[in-house]
Amino acid sequence: MAKALVGYRVAHDPRLQLETLELRRRVSDLEHLVDRLQRDNDLLREAARERVRHEDVVGAGAPTIAG
Repeated sequence: MAKALVGYRVAHDPRLQLETLELRRRVSDLEHLVDRLQRDNDLLREAARERVRHEDVVGAGAPTIAG
């Protein structure tokens, strides 16, 4: 499959050329999607860390009632 995506073989059949172009476009789209999801995940992870830090600071001096 890698050879089909990279294009080591010359395809004389127009259908194969079209399929190769479509596969390359799909791979590119998926790579962009993975990059976006990784950025989103990093942002969410950092926001969660900040939220935990904020809760630790706010909750540290608050008295609690044990019952």
